[in-house]
Amino acid sequence: MLNIDTIITPFKTKLNESFTKKKIHILQINLGKRCNLACTHCHVEASPKRTEELSPEICHQLIELIERFPEIEIVDLTGGAPEMNYGFKSLVASARKNNKQVIVRSNLTIYFENGFGDLPEYFAQHQVGIVASLPCYLADNVDKMRGNGVFDASIKALQWLNQLGYGTDPNLILDLVYNPQLPKSEKFSLTPEQGKLERDYKIFLQERFNLVFNHLFTITNLPVGRTKLYLERKKLHSSYLQFLESHFNGSTVEHLMCRDQLSVDYLGNIYDCDFNQMMNLPAKTANGEAITVAKLLEFGSLNLIDEIQTADYCYGCTAGCGSSCGGSLL
Repeated sequence: MLNIDTIITPFKTKLNESFTKKKIHILQINLGKRCNLACTHCHVEASPKRTEELSPEICHQLIELIERFPEIEIVDLTGGAPEMNYGFKSLVASARKNNKQVIVRSNLTIYFENGFGDLPEYFAQHQVGIVASLPCYLADNVDKMRGNGVFDASIKALQWLNQLGYGTDPNLILDLVYNPQLPKSEKFSLTPEQGKLERDYKIFLQERFNLVFNHLFTITNLPVGRTKLYLERKKLHSSYLQFLESHFNGSTVEHLMCRDQLSVDYLGNIYDCDFNQMMNLPAKTANGEAITVAKLLEFGSLNLIDEIQTADYCYGCTAGCGSSCGGSLL
């Protein structure tokens, strides 16, 4: 087996410059790993069998963080299915009360689970922005990645959201996320051009289902979580990393999501991004101490990170037009 260290240039070396934070204005919170789905590409490895979630103590700390720091403009809630995990509505209420933009990363199918049928109306009432996973506009591809019946349920959920004004009311933003299929061979490809694919999605969904939405985000599959496990099983992990490195685009670095956000796990630990969180690569102070929500509160600052932590999978965010939780970077 090839040794990755000998064939992949360390990301930090490729940058050839210090990789530091800008001022923080996005707080992305992973509330836990509980989810009603178990998608094949999930980097969080969430599923109905997982029980890890936010505790009341960490939830209170996060609410204090949201209330104390006006520079936090966006509170981005993810999971798992974030709606299933402890503290979800408390965090939404706190963020909106403090005039933050709230984004929820929703799998859409959660609205049809017992106890969650109020969510669409709740989101509309609180003007929560929805970023919804729809990795393809073809039913077969979606169901292969996310489970049987997920496409049909997603379409019903999107129609429900449209009826509430999502996609047309400027205060009710509905964005979709495209993920490519996992590769079956070394014939790798980058995600399609975002603008063109967005037009294709809009035409297809409008004509077939009378659906509208705001934007499409194209996101590269990073070799993290289930995607990494899949690539390793197929003996594609090393070659996929090489492919990503070969398409490194230095113009994306300025716009990377890790530059101006903090990623928080359900235990209150701080990371530069969600991928580092899943790979247990914590953010650190200048003297090498791991950072927690409690430490941010103690020091009264969001800007304790000296240098962003990097790994080989960072090439996934910098390949081609780049990739982030907000889609293409260029």
